[in-house]
Amino acid sequence: MEKTDAGTSVGVDDPYDYVDRCDHLTDDGRCRYAVEQGERDPTFADERSQEGFRCPVAGKTDEEGLTGPWAWTDCPHFRCRTHDRECVRCGLEEIRLAHDDDRPLLEEHHLSYAVGSSVGEGHPSHEITVYLCRWCHAKVHDSWARIDDDANPDPEAIAEREGRRTREQDELGFSSARERYDDG
Repeated sequence: MEKTDAGTSVGVDDPYDYVDRCDHLTDDGRCRYAVEQGERDPTFADERSQEGFRCPVAGKTDEEGLTGPWAWTDCPHFRCRTHDRECVRCGLEEIRLAHDDDRPLLEEHHLSYAVGSSVGEGHPSHEITVYLCRWCHAKVHDSWARIDDDANPDPEAIAEREGRRTREQDELGFSSARERYDDG
């Protein structure tokens, strides 16, 4: 199983199994990184420019799946961050209240520690992240849980989420000024 630099588990054997698509990939199969941030890597941007900024992994957009000559591991600017606001392990959904300093239910979990790892050896370090609830995050880093485990939300996580949901409903409830400030 993949490990962090500190030796703790990240909960997966291959982080690239959890990749849908690169954050820089546009819907029409172009590399947004080469277009918008080309000055950071002019050689890469020039190569992409010669091919109409086509992503070398995605290939042609009229075909199904990834048809390019590269794999995600080959791209020096690959990045994949999950934007779904639920735990990938147990499915707990995030509830954030405005102006609330409570600790978030979900935490960003890095799957990729490519430098010096067996998966990433010889490949650039890539950012691959998913969201895990605080409880699953702790279990994964304690080395006994995997991200693909069939897991239910921890009872403490459900209680925390429902407490937030109750506060959210209270904030949405209506009470007239008379009800709020009536002294009797």
